Amino acid sequence: MNCPFCGNSETRVLETRQSATSVLKRRRICSKCGKRFTTYERIEVHPLLVLKKEGVREPFDREKLKKGIIESCSKRRVSLDEIERIVGEIEAVLQGYLTEVPSQKIGELVLERLKKIDQVAYVRFASVYRDFDSIDTFLREIRKIKKRGKNGRRRKKDL
Repeated sequence: MNCPFCGNSETRVLETRQSATSVLKRRRICSKCGKRFTTYERIEVHPLLVLKKEGVREPFDREKLKKGIIESCSKRRVSLDEIERIVGEIEAVLQGYLTEVPSQKIGELVLERLKKIDQVAYVRFASVYRDFDSIDTFLREIRKIKKRGKNGRRRKKDL
C-alpha cells in the first residue's frame, strides 16, 4: 500500500477492524513520513447489472448509490458512517441477485432504511426516485408518513 502523502510503498498496519458489512478498515502508518491514514478493503464480487425503468442495463455502482443517499441526507443529522452502513446493508441484500437487479428494488431498499432514520431524507429520496411532478405528490407522501409511525406501521390513534 502506497502512502497517499509521500508515495512510499512501505507502510505498516496499526489496527484492523471488520465491520458487519464485511469491510476491513485498516489504520496504517508510513515508515518514511510517519503520517497515518485509513484504508477500506472489501471483497470484490461478481459484477451486478441494474435494470433501469427504460430497459437499459448498467453496472451497479456503489458510489452512485452512496452519492444519492448523501444528497438526500444533505443538511440532516445523518452521519457518513450511517450512510456507509446503509449502502453496505443494501449491497449485502443485492448479493442474493445473480446477474441483475431492478432499479426499483434498490430504490425501495433505500427508502426502507431512510424512513427509519430521517423522514425528510426519505421524502427527498422518494421525490427523485418516484419522480414527483407536483407539490400534491409531495403532500400525499408526507400524509402517508404522518399516518404511519417512524417504523412504517400505523399509529394506534390512526386505527
